[in-house]
Amino acid sequence: MFTFTTLNDLFMMPINQPSNQIRLTNVSLVRLKKGKKRFEIACYKNKVLEYRSGAEKDLDNVLQIHSVFLSVSKGQTAPTEDLKKAFGNDTSLDDIIQEILMKGEMQVGEKERHAQADRLHHEVIDIVAGKVVDPRSKRVYTAGMIEKALEQLSSQGAQHKQEEAQGEGSGMVTPSADGEQGKGKTKNLPTWTGVVTTKSAKSQALEAIKALVAWQPIPVSRARMRLRITCPMSMLKQGVKWQKKEAEDYSGDRNGDNAVTTVKDKILSYVEQVETQDAVGQDWEVVGFVEPGAFKVLGEFIGGETKGRGRLEVLDMAVTHEGD
Repeated sequence: MFTFTTLNDLFMMPINQPSNQIRLTNVSLVRLKKGKKRFEIACYKNKVLEYRSGAEKDLDNVLQIHSVFLSVSKGQTAPTEDLKKAFGNDTSLDDIIQEILMKGEMQVGEKERHAQADRLHHEVIDIVAGKVVDPRSKRVYTAGMIEKALEQLSSQGAQHKQEEAQGEGSGMVTPSADGEQGKGKTKNLPTWTGVVTTKSAKSQALEAIKALVAWQPIPVSRARMRLRITCPMSMLKQGVKWQKKEAEDYSGDRNGDNAVTTVKDKILSYVEQVETQDAVGQDWEVVGFVEPGAFKVLGEFIGGETKGRGRLEVLDMAVTHEGD
């Protein structure tokens, strides 16, 4: 005797699905290969970069589900034994997820990839445009001018790498501080090859600024920081030596490695332009403009020489002049 199963009966039948399969859609994947296995986590779109940059700190706002997968598309979660073998027996699930999140490769669709790259590109350009100036007029460049200058550097950088690979040298002429020119010096200069999606906009903007300043496709210098420096009056005449090469580079000392000066003179040597200086109670206070690259060295000097009694306060991160 034959039994006929209708279409309605088929829809009523339960579908057996492995217990470790979870179906997810509309996700951004982050994938990491470790211990001969590929592990994936399912994240909300646009949240991965926020977490990596520190803007988002809550994992629950980043993950669609608090699990590690062998394949998100198949809904196959990673067995505990595989996780222990790859990441270690004592590594917690949160630590595993964070390692994948921070070190893994983000998988996005073609349209999303282009949109993300475009957003990052414009963000980098905007940051650079706000932190560099024409050294003659002290005015900022437009975003369009910065973009063209970086495109020129990117083309030159690609050509330079290709020529190096062929063993021919770059052929690019690089001006140096002493007026000499030569191919050999180009190797030590920072290069720019374009925006990538694996780094933050801020870090790439700093790389772009270094390359612009080094190669000068347009006359450019970093916008100066405006600082307030405070030091006890009793310490201003204490003698100090130039001890660090960085300090000599930024302070402009040319009197030899063991030249002696005062605390006050050394502080002022970092300041490109003094706006005001005065005595405030028992302290001496100066407000002026400093090259951003000298900020760390100056802070270390003040902290060390004054034993914490001196202060360095940022009044403006990047002083520029807008165009008329």
